[in-house]
Amino acid sequence: MGEKHNMSSSEVIGLTEKFTFNPKEGIDNPVMVITDTADSTPRPHLCVLKREEGESYGFNLRVETDCHGHVIRNVVSGGIAERSGLQDGDRLLEVNNYYVDDVSHTEVARKIKLSGHQLCLLVLNGEQYERALSQGQDLRGLARAYKEEGCKPPRLCHVTRDSVSGLGISFTPLEGEKGRFSVSLVAGGAAEKAGVCRGDRLVWMNGAMVSHLTHSALSRMMKKCGNHITILVIDSESENIYLQKRIPILPAMAVPHNMPFRARRLQLVSGPEGYGFLLRLEKTPSGRTYHVLREIDRDSPAERAGMQDGAILLEVNGESVESLRHDEIVERVRLSGQQVSLTAITASGLEFYTQLGLSPLLFCDDDTAEKEKQHNLPASEEVQSSSESDLCRPRLCAFQKGPLGFGFNLSCDPQSPGAFIRKVAFGGPGQIAGLTVGDAVIEVNGKNVEQKYLEEIIMLVNKGGDSVSLLLMDKTKYNKMKMIDTPTTDVTEREQEEDGNYEISVL
Repeated sequence: MGEKHNMSSSEVIGLTEKFTFNPKEGIDNPVMVITDTADSTPRPHLCVLKREEGESYGFNLRVETDCHGHVIRNVVSGGIAERSGLQDGDRLLEVNNYYVDDVSHTEVARKIKLSGHQLCLLVLNGEQYERALSQGQDLRGLARAYKEEGCKPPRLCHVTRDSVSGLGISFTPLEGEKGRFSVSLVAGGAAEKAGVCRGDRLVWMNGAMVSHLTHSALSRMMKKCGNHITILVIDSESENIYLQKRIPILPAMAVPHNMPFRARRLQLVSGPEGYGFLLRLEKTPSGRTYHVLREIDRDSPAERAGMQDGAILLEVNGESVESLRHDEIVERVRLSGQQVSLTAITASGLEFYTQLGLSPLLFCDDDTAEKEKQHNLPASEEVQSSSESDLCRPRLCAFQKGPLGFGFNLSCDPQSPGAFIRKVAFGGPGQIAGLTVGDAVIEVNGKNVEQKYLEEIIMLVNKGGDSVSLLLMDKTKYNKMKMIDTPTTDVTEREQEEDGNYEISVL
């Protein structure tokens, strides 16, 4: 590839004035060629896929040894994916506005499945992706730039009527625009407390899109809602960006506010007596059967993880149990060894999301925290109450290798020593032990690795055999601490160079 030539707009205009177009020359027009060369910035493109019940999106998502990222393959000719603009070899950057390039393949597949019948994928052409990677470009920045700076995600807000202001919300139709409504609020009322903001645009109410509703139909819905209402809203500026970019505004993209129920991921480490709970197949009055968590032993791993009696099991190690038989679920727990990740929700919570037409897995406790971090939203009061010194403390994570390995990847800056966690396999031993993407590695198996390079650190991990102990710290806090020369305690090390990308697979 030749050296990039940056031309100013005046240079392009000068060329245009001197050139007389000859239609016989077609695409050999030199102005076209020079202008195209001048703009080599990778350009992600958006693919919106809609399917009916029983239909397939018509593509596969793969991880390949000779390619980086999540690779789009086997795009069905004439299928939904191809009609949306998806092409073989494209690399996936976002699923429903959620950045996934640094997320495990299992978790990406899970997010696609949870999207339901409409899916919004931001992808980058395969050649552009590899070029951007080799040049060290910020892929997350490219994804953000597509939507424009300051574009915020929608919010899913659950409003509970109070005795003074009622729901504290009303809707005004935008003049001349059918199906678009502006939000008005009672100051300090229930809706404002639930995260709705004055001037927001209403997108969705109690499971129904409002784009096809008249104001009178919306008013009738409001009267029938009783003491609760769940709405999807977005600020007006962000809505305009979504409309200009033709990005659908979906509940799967939303950050939840004041939701009465959320699924919980429980990380269990087996004790001498096992996990300390029973799994039963029970039938509800509606005739549906669920896998239910029962008989939780006092002070057992299950109780310490926060398991609730009667909660309904949704996932084992990130895999949905909806289509699994009881014995298949038991087998998956058994194959997990001494550690297992279970996702569960109360029966009331499952009913709540079912009535809204949403998957209860859309809003898990740890998923929500990550989504808020991606969009730079304020931390919760619990997080804000933590002192700066607590956040700066290293933490020790010790765990055993599972059937698929340790379940994490390391990366490093090729120009300097040290390592950080780049990927954590969903439901793997690393995630269960508390590893977080972006953690700086200070020690491996008790040995400080802050001044060691990747190959040495990998060797130290491998020397530990089936167990590893990592001393870690939040990368941002670690870098800040290093700038002021604050000493850490002792600890860690790392792995192998692959195709010049300095990524270590310890999976």
